[in-house]
Amino acid sequence: MKEKILIDSSRHPEPMLVKDVAGDDIIGSSLALQDVMKLVRIAAPVDASVLILGENGTGKERIASGIHEHSSRSHMPLTRVNCAALPPTLVESILFGHERGAFTGAVEKRIGKFEQAQGGTIFLDEIGEMPLDVQSRFLRVLQEREVERLGSNKPIKVDVRIIAATNRNLEKEIANGRFRMDLYFRLNVFPILVPALRERREDIPALTAHFIDLYAKKYRKPVRNISSNILIGFMSYHWPGNVRELEHLIERSVLVCEGETINKLPNFHIHNIPNTRASFEGRAKTMEEMERDYIVQILEVCNGRIVGKGGAAESLGMNASTLNSRIKKLGIEKEKIRYRNTDSSDFFH
Repeated sequence: MKEKILIDSSRHPEPMLVKDVAGDDIIGSSLALQDVMKLVRIAAPVDASVLILGENGTGKERIASGIHEHSSRSHMPLTRVNCAALPPTLVESILFGHERGAFTGAVEKRIGKFEQAQGGTIFLDEIGEMPLDVQSRFLRVLQEREVERLGSNKPIKVDVRIIAATNRNLEKEIANGRFRMDLYFRLNVFPILVPALRERREDIPALTAHFIDLYAKKYRKPVRNISSNILIGFMSYHWPGNVRELEHLIERSVLVCEGETINKLPNFHIHNIPNTRASFEGRAKTMEEMERDYIVQILEVCNGRIVGKGGAAESLGMNASTLNSRIKKLGIEKEKIRYRNTDSSDFFH
């Protein structure tokens, strides 16, 4: 996939990468995200069904778009369906279509979503919300590659690639009788688990910079920076709404910001932020400086311990070798870390 620099390399010696996916940017260079992108590259050129798993707001739809855009079907439509938003009485009509007179109110023929996606890809978001009776009909589409419109017994061949996504644990749904096991195995040919934002915290500065730039341009605001105190809070926050929550928060913050730097967040409170002794006042710092300050702060909280339970690597959601590499790159000196105590034998390992 094409890659481009997000942060000016003259200010950031190890720039973040932005991977162009379906016109939308997948931002970050974390190991967790790199693993996902490897799977996207593997899945894209083949026609196997893909099941994208992950919490709400992690970017499952963008991953689906990336798979489609880098497939042999990219010149054909990508049809998106949110199963959770389909009216229960119209699910079958919307997905499979209907003939005129098939039911009360069917005054004209309707082409279903599977037919609309002919030759392309259909993305079924929140597949776990699909009713059981509809799952049976969907299973036939997967097995026979054909649909029947409501009010007709004539099968119509469809050539579509199927990508599904869910935030639910489908194995639990099967155990509770809410999802068909045979459908699950048909869909789960190539699973991709999209990590939560708290599992790739090292991408937060790059995501923050991207959204500031995006919404500053959209709303023609002069915003260019964010205070380091807020960014530190971002790195500690658990982000239940994931990337979507971060994006919406930055959008609101850009809208209300009166200068070049975001110094406060509208209607938002970050909890569980570690106590800090550092004060970040004065000029806005570069991303590199903010990253260095945050790592030093976490090292102090963890008594300089990097590996193991409660170590800095675990707190940051980073691989220990990656963290050691960043410590060296950023010139962090262990002698200047203010430990709470010095009885650990795991400092800087």
